[in-house]
Amino acid sequence: MSREWISEGLYEGWRQELRVDRMLARTKSAFQDIAVFENVDLGRVLMLDGVVQITERDEFVYQEMLTHVPLLEHGDARRVLIIGAGDGGVLRRVLEHATVEKAVMVEIDGDVIDLSKKFLPAIAGDAWTSPRAEVIVGDGIEYVTNAADGSFDVIIVDSTDPIGVGEVLFTDSFYENCARILSARGIIVNQCGVPFMQADELRDTSVRRARFFDHVSAYVAAVPTYVGGFMTLGVAAKGCVPGRQAVDVIRARAEKAGIKDTRYWTPEMHAAAFVLPPYIARNLPQADKK
Repeated sequence: MSREWISEGLYEGWRQELRVDRMLARTKSAFQDIAVFENVDLGRVLMLDGVVQITERDEFVYQEMLTHVPLLEHGDARRVLIIGAGDGGVLRRVLEHATVEKAVMVEIDGDVIDLSKKFLPAIAGDAWTSPRAEVIVGDGIEYVTNAADGSFDVIIVDSTDPIGVGEVLFTDSFYENCARILSARGIIVNQCGVPFMQADELRDTSVRRARFFDHVSAYVAAVPTYVGGFMTLGVAAKGCVPGRQAVDVIRARAEKAGIKDTRYWTPEMHAAAFVLPPYIARNLPQADKK
């Protein structure tokens, strides 16, 4: 029996195809095309505008690294802001930190949240109903513009690439406001693409953030369905230089936060992720301001 294949054409001359074993939802929201389907190898898959966002099979890699690294680099993050991440996986990982008192998630597309709750319930688990979570369907740009100075310790931006609905999350004004609403030791992290194919995304984002943060760096995670090699997660900090904490320090912080039973993140992987091959490192600022 013939089955539909979905082609992800993120790059001009390179595509990957995913077989649709069962289409669960296919709709166009006010912001983007959304598809949720089952694949024999990957489990359930969420695609936005024809680009893979998350799969049940490998979501743990991206979610753990996007969340545990900035929170444990900070060491005492109590207030966390999440922009995007409508599948709920980042919210779930943030709330695994017992030291976090409040997690605010702002997702512009309510349809992504609703479809994730219905078809991808394992991604978020019980995070949607946690008393420590506040989930807002709204504009992340507007939220950071109006938030009070120093109101968050960590900001996690889980957005699409800087095209379409995600484009405004890669601007000077956005990063300036993020710096303003972060506390004195605040950290921001966001995905910066696959640098083998999207080096300009990492380079341009790093230049923009360097205007407002003392320290700009990046670390990597190997996410199988993000084709093209390592995914980079760009990080900028107002306090300590990211990636300089000893493994034992990270381990102690993780134990205090109650982080265990991870499938990708470990204190050793945390430290190693900041060791970048030259083809990636050359897209970062050459030196910190301080």
